[in-house]
Amino acid sequence: MGKLKFPKEHPAVMKDFPEFMKQPVNRIATSSQATPGVEGYVFDGADGSQMAFWTCSETTPSAPHVHEFDEYMIVVEGCYTLIIYSANGGDERTPIRAGEECFIPRGVRHGGEVEAGTRTINAFGGHRANRVAESPNH
Repeated sequence: MGKLKFPKEHPAVMKDFPEFMKQPVNRIATSSQATPGVEGYVFDGADGSQMAFWTCSETTPSAPHVHEFDEYMIVVEGCYTLIIYSANGGDERTPIRAGEECFIPRGVRHGGEVEAGTRTINAFGGHRANRVAESPNH
């Protein structure tokens, strides 16, 4: 078998999601984002679940929120500090770096802090994000 060769314009290390994953029809509406300065795209599963691909352009907090479904996240590049808020007012901060993943059970109040340039892939066990075309307040 021959060795797989890539053209020069195809880098081995990616710094962005590929264009086919960033089609305007799948762009997440600003009103569906918990984090400012984020560009996201969403894909729907037949069971109502969703996958989202987010790129953060600025260092910023992610607002505290709760989902009625489970969430899974893997950081592709950069760092997302996950904050789990407890009922007694305390919080637990966990930096999630490139290649690391986390699971957030439904009903857990969480938010975070994201570094500029961070890219994440999130899976949701339910409908999390609306597309620009589906949202009147984009």
